[in-house]
Amino acid sequence: MLSDAVAQPASRDTGQIAFAIKWVASIIQVMGYTATAFGWTPWNIYLFLAGLIGWFAVGVLWNDRAIILIHLVALGAMVVGLAN
Repeated sequence: MLSDAVAQPASRDTGQIAFAIKWVASIIQVMGYTATAFGWTPWNIYLFLAGLIGWFAVGVLWNDRAIILIHLVALGAMVVGLAN
């Protein structure tokens, strides 16, 4: 059936949750930039990780592969950087 092949829009609750997560994650990432500017290591990394995970969750909620991909790549880069 055609309706089964068409992606259904996210429910209102999912949209509200994604809206809240994206703003909280964005604020946390700005705090990470601020922590980097002031040399507050390792707090900057923790803040970036929290914001990154938040935006990854938004990508999953929105089923947006571009957002998921960029945040998986960023997570990988951060893990490699922390390991060195």
